[in-house]
Amino acid sequence: MPNGRDKYRSRENREVVRQIMLDVWDPIGVRDAPNAHGEYDAYVGRAYVMLMDQEASVDEIADWLYAEATGHLGLSPCPWLELRSRETAEALVASRPGFRIH
Repeated sequence: MPNGRDKYRSRENREVVRQIMLDVWDPIGVRDAPNAHGEYDAYVGRAYVMLMDQEASVDEIADWLYAEATGHLGLSPCPWLELRSRETAEALVASRPGFRIH
Protein backbone atom coordinates (compact mmCIF):
# COMPACT_ATOMS: atom_id res chain seq x y z
CA MET A 1 0.00 0.00 0.00
CA PRO A 2 2.10 2.94 -1.20
CA ASN A 3 1.57 6.04 0.90
CA GLY A 4 -1.16 4.33 2.92
CA ARG A 5 -3.61 3.90 0.00
CA ASP A 6 -4.93 0.51 -0.97
CA LYS A 7 -4.62 -0.48 -4.60
CA TYR A 8 -8.36 -0.86 -5.20
CA ARG A 9 -9.20 2.63 -4.03
CA SER A 10 -6.19 3.96 -5.89
CA ARG A 11 -7.60 2.41 -9.08
CA GLU A 12 -10.97 4.01 -8.41
CA ASN A 13 -9.31 7.37 -7.83
CA ARG A 14 -7.25 7.04 -10.99
CA GLU A 15 -10.45 6.36 -12.90
CA VAL A 16 -11.80 9.67 -11.60
CA VAL A 17 -8.59 11.38 -12.77
CA ARG A 18 -8.95 9.69 -16.16
CA GLN A 19 -12.54 10.89 -16.49
CA ILE A 20 -11.62 14.47 -15.54
CA MET A 21 -8.85 14.47 -18.14
CA LEU A 22 -11.25 13.16 -20.77
CA ASP A 23 -14.17 15.43 -19.87
CA VAL A 24 -12.33 18.65 -19.08
CA TRP A 25 -8.85 18.62 -20.64
CA ASP A 26 -9.41 16.64 -23.89
CA PRO A 27 -6.93 18.66 -25.98
CA ILE A 28 -7.31 16.47 -29.07
CA GLY A 29 -11.10 16.15 -28.91
CA VAL A 30 -11.70 12.44 -28.33
CA ARG A 31 -14.44 12.80 -25.69
CA ASP A 32 -17.14 11.80 -28.18
CA ALA A 33 -15.15 8.93 -29.70
CA PRO A 34 -15.59 5.94 -27.35
CA ASN A 35 -12.88 3.93 -29.11
CA ALA A 36 -10.35 6.65 -28.27
CA HIS A 37 -11.19 7.10 -24.58
CA GLY A 38 -7.85 5.57 -23.58
CA GLU A 39 -5.94 8.29 -25.42
CA TYR A 40 -4.92 10.09 -22.21
CA ASP A 41 -4.23 7.02 -20.08
CA ALA A 42 -0.48 7.63 -20.33
CA TYR A 43 -0.99 10.86 -18.37
CA VAL A 44 -3.26 9.55 -15.62
CA GLY A 45 -0.55 7.99 -13.49
CA ARG A 46 1.63 11.09 -13.51
CA ALA A 47 -1.34 13.34 -12.77
CA TYR A 48 -2.30 11.13 -9.83
CA VAL A 49 1.23 11.13 -8.42
CA MET A 50 1.42 14.91 -8.76
CA LEU A 51 -1.95 15.24 -7.07
CA MET A 52 -1.52 12.82 -4.19
CA ASP A 53 2.17 12.16 -3.57
CA GLN A 54 3.57 15.56 -4.49
CA GLU A 55 0.51 17.57 -3.43
CA ALA A 56 1.02 19.71 -6.53
CA SER A 57 -0.79 23.01 -6.82
CA VAL A 58 -3.26 24.00 -9.50
CA ASP A 59 -0.49 26.03 -11.18
CA GLU A 60 1.94 23.10 -11.20
CA ILE A 61 -0.58 20.67 -12.66
CA ALA A 62 -1.88 23.21 -15.20
CA ASP A 63 1.67 23.96 -16.35
CA TRP A 64 2.41 20.25 -16.72
CA LEU A 65 -0.78 19.58 -18.69
CA TYR A 66 -0.11 22.53 -20.98
CA ALA A 67 3.48 21.40 -21.54
CA GLU A 68 2.30 17.87 -22.38
CA ALA A 69 -0.29 19.16 -24.82
CA THR A 70 2.10 21.52 -26.58
CA GLY A 71 5.13 19.26 -26.34
CA HIS A 72 4.24 15.58 -26.38
CA LEU A 73 0.94 15.96 -28.24
CA GLY A 74 2.38 18.64 -30.54
CA LEU A 75 -0.49 21.09 -30.28
CA SER A 76 0.08 24.76 -30.95
CA PRO A 77 0.19 27.00 -27.89
CA CYS A 78 -3.07 28.92 -27.56
CA PRO A 79 -5.24 30.55 -24.89
CA TRP A 80 -7.93 27.84 -25.21
CA LEU A 81 -5.45 25.11 -24.38
CA GLU A 82 -4.05 27.09 -21.48
CA LEU A 83 -7.58 27.59 -20.10
CA ARG A 84 -8.47 23.89 -20.48
CA SER A 85 -5.26 22.90 -18.72
CA ARG A 86 -6.09 25.24 -15.82
CA GLU A 87 -9.71 24.06 -15.59
CA THR A 88 -8.52 20.46 -15.53
CA ALA A 89 -5.97 21.20 -12.83
CA GLU A 90 -8.65 22.94 -10.76
CA ALA A 91 -10.97 19.93 -11.11
CA LEU A 92 -8.17 17.54 -10.17
CA VAL A 93 -7.16 19.52 -7.09
CA ALA A 94 -10.83 19.83 -6.09
CA SER A 95 -11.10 16.01 -6.23
CA ARG A 96 -8.10 15.48 -3.92
CA PRO A 97 -10.00 15.68 -0.58
CA GLY A 98 -12.34 12.91 -1.69
CA PHE A 99 -9.39 10.70 -2.55
CA ARG A 100 -7.86 11.17 0.90
CA ILE A 101 -10.89 9.84 2.72
CA HIS A 102 -10.38 6.50 1.05
